[in-house]
Amino acid sequence: MEVKPNSMALAIALLILWGATACSEDHTTKTEAATTMTNPCAPAQNPCAAKNPCAMKNPCSATTTTQIDPNLMTRPADTELFSGAERPTLVAEGKKLFEDSSLSSNGSSCNSCHATDNLFGASFATPYPHPVAMAKEKAGLERALRADEFIQFCMIVPMAAEPLPWSSRELAALTAYVVDVKQQEFMASSGRNPCAAKNPCAASNPCAAKP
Repeated sequence: MEVKPNSMALAIALLILWGATACSEDHTTKTEAATTMTNPCAPAQNPCAAKNPCAMKNPCSATTTTQIDPNLMTRPADTELFSGAERPTLVAEGKKLFEDSSLSSNGSSCNSCHATDNLFGASFATPYPHPVAMAKEKAGLERALRADEFIQFCMIVPMAAEPLPWSSRELAALTAYVVDVKQQEFMASSGRNPCAAKNPCAASNPCAAKP
């Protein structure tokens, strides 16, 4: 069948249009791919897009919403405290226990929250007994806490463990170490928060610049 001139022209025009569209789409795809590969702000290449380790859940913040029984952190009046070892011996044992994560159920230790330059140092250095804000929040304890009661609070809340027996050697050792050693260290501490350090990504991140 004879193709009319106007039909032939239409066919050629459609072929040219299809070719132009295909080339345009291919060029756009390649351009977008190249942009993604070279864009330092792309999440896959931007080191600042990684999760900030300081933003991870902090066991020291004790964010549990469960109200703790204040009796668990109140030493009974008739308690006979452990007295079967010399003070220096208890202090040495307390140092080991202070760094022992096996006391907790979440992998933390006393030292996790109360290292020398930790944010909590200033409060921990206050002579005992003294009120503890977190104990008031989590257990309604507005009164001043003795050193061993404060340790029991830390055992129950941040460390998510059972309290130590009040007359136990372990509790006596931790108390001796906290009172005789850690208080002095905290008093000399700057109380710096390790997560408050300048973010190395903030200064050189090209994505942080205003458009």
